[in-house]
Amino acid sequence: MDRIVIRGGNRLSGRIVISGAKNAALTLLPCALLTEEPLTLRNLPRLADVDSFGHLLNQFGVSTTIEGSHPSEFGRVMTMRGQRLTSTVAPYDIVRKMRASILVLGPLVARAGEATVSLPGGCAIGNRPIDLHLKALEALGAEIELAAGYVKATAPGGRLPGGRYRFPVVSVGATENAVMAAVLAKGTSVFENAAREPEIVDLCRCLVAMGAAIDGIGSDTLTIEGRDRLHGATYAVMPDRIEAGSYACAAAITGGAVELANVVPSDMRATIDALVEAGVAVREEATSLFVEASGDIRPINLSTAPYPGFATDMQAQFMALLTRADGASVLTETIFENRYMHVPELARMGADITVTGRSAVVRGVAGLVGAPVMATDLRASMSLIIAGLAAVGETSVSRVYHLDRGYERLEEKLQAVGADIERLGDG
Repeated sequence: MDRIVIRGGNRLSGRIVISGAKNAALTLLPCALLTEEPLTLRNLPRLADVDSFGHLLNQFGVSTTIEGSHPSEFGRVMTMRGQRLTSTVAPYDIVRKMRASILVLGPLVARAGEATVSLPGGCAIGNRPIDLHLKALEALGAEIELAAGYVKATAPGGRLPGGRYRFPVVSVGATENAVMAAVLAKGTSVFENAAREPEIVDLCRCLVAMGAAIDGIGSDTLTIEGRDRLHGATYAVMPDRIEAGSYACAAAITGGAVELANVVPSDMRATIDALVEAGVAVREEATSLFVEASGDIRPINLSTAPYPGFATDMQAQFMALLTRADGASVLTETIFENRYMHVPELARMGADITVTGRSAVVRGVAGLVGAPVMATDLRASMSLIIAGLAAVGETSVSRVYHLDRGYERLEEKLQAVGADIERLGDG
């Protein structure tokens, strides 16, 4: 199994091109199930999760082809065509690899009238039930049955009638599933208290490009007029705001100066605000961020929240950065109840962190020390990389398959801005 070795202490300087967004890509891929015509996605990141989702689409009879791809290039172009669905069952062996697999449930039941999907896997960062997905689909007219670890959804008469649903709490995944189901419903559907994340906006824009009728994009109320069919389209995946924020933290902890190219600064407002509050200089341009840290990192208090609040997917990276702050910071995790598994690993590197319930007090230390550490989930993995870049000596990060789920060719991008980092096989 591979590991990543970092010899810390180098100041990062240069330019990093941000890839297409993992979270957006995994939401756009199941749109191929909604049409008989080809759907082409550009700027698709080279990630293990994207590959797994492609295999899942093949399970339903969707063909997937890669165009103009070369190992030296970032991003890919994938064309998918589900002219005839040959299956509506998503088996455990595929679904267990990633939680995003549940996003085939809505489009399958919308187009085929039925779907049987294994309960999902993914990162072990706490309980992430799918009850809101199922309640939203029931509001659209689906009949739901749970048995033997599978969810079976059926549209009476073969097509969902549509309906109205108010999410009791904001849920990104449930909003995505509900929107994809509603675009092929018979009538008009309304979703209130819907998630507003940029990835939701990206999904809606792609569906509109395919012929869907969606009002309220970017707001917490979405009104969708169902269509009899959708057509194909070509669509570019949005830049990855979490990847950009991760590399911003990497630049900051090393006292570096890095240009992050191919970003949408308005999608990153909470991250940018937190960086500035921590004493990091950030300059915005239309599609770039310039991040520079020349002084001490200042302690800050952060609480995760649904968009436009501070993203839970950035909590671990900021925790790593704040281990070098001049004072004590407080991080509060409100989204997931078990997202501090990186704390013991950071402590192995000399971090001073105390966790009480959903809050963590991070007391800045004079320096971090390299150590063997183990990745526990995707964003936790990145926090260890960030800490390793600033640590004295060598840090070895094992179980890096977590990183490969969400960061496209991480070592290459960091090497290009001066990091001493390499991937090694245990053999």
